[in-house]
Amino acid sequence: MRAKYYLAAIAAFTIWGMFSFVLRPLHHYPAPDILFYRIFTCVFLMAAGNLLFRHKALRKTGGYFLSLPKKERYNLLLLLVASSILLAANWFFFIYVMNFISVKAASFSYLVCPLLTTVFAFFILHERLTRLQWFSILLSAVSCIMLGYNHSSELFYSLLVAGSYALYLVIQKKFTEVDKFTLLSLQLLITAVFLLPFYPAFSGPLPQETVFYTYIAIIAIGFTIIPMLLNLFAIKGISSGTQGILMYINPIIGFLLAAFYYGEEIAPIQIIAYSLIAVAIVIFNVGKKKL
Repeated sequence: MRAKYYLAAIAAFTIWGMFSFVLRPLHHYPAPDILFYRIFTCVFLMAAGNLLFRHKALRKTGGYFLSLPKKERYNLLLLLVASSILLAANWFFFIYVMNFISVKAASFSYLVCPLLTTVFAFFILHERLTRLQWFSILLSAVSCIMLGYNHSSELFYSLLVAGSYALYLVIQKKFTEVDKFTLLSLQLLITAVFLLPFYPAFSGPLPQETVFYTYIAIIAIGFTIIPMLLNLFAIKGISSGTQGILMYINPIIGFLLAAFYYGEEIAPIQIIAYSLIAVAIVIFNVGKKKL
């Protein structure tokens, strides 16, 4: 029964779609500071969770890793480091675009991302797609072209966000036998180690406001650890292509917030494009039944 995997993916992307609620109040803080404290907080919380409550899972993961042939261990470590770097890059690009470009541009990146994820999964993981699913992808591509028309500068930033996360998502399929909490802990730890040398040069003055740390804690727990664990769990039961299409939930929510909550100007062509994307989601999920 795969319903639980679909529900996990839907929940994760719904949470991320509402990310602007906790990110926009921090718009006057530098994007690197938000990234640094978000990751460092996540690492601290997950390390505490592992050390206090997850000894058995850590031993199991260590045993699995040591049981692999030397070449497979090396490849797994390489993928772990690569996915960690991609994750850090994605978070930085997203924070920068959300706070310094526009909410629409950030949302648009997650319109492009499902297309890239599905295509990467097809070529890298050799996941099969039906003709109806390819048609839904084509429909999504048309929608993205409509939305990106006359917004080439925003499109560039959106591609940075989309490409980094799409590659990260596809790589996660290589970790199907690894405990998800342990995997995420390791990725965040590597990300923190990678970013630590940049902290003295790129961070601003130490934030003094309590509200900053309150929002960082909410971001770390509610908008990072929980949805990422849900996302990694969903990967176990659904294909990267399906997960990529469900990812459209994120930008659709972002678009609605931009239009009705933040009051950003919305053109008629954008309404048409987002409507086409909603249709494409339905077509993709109908088409998968024919596989």
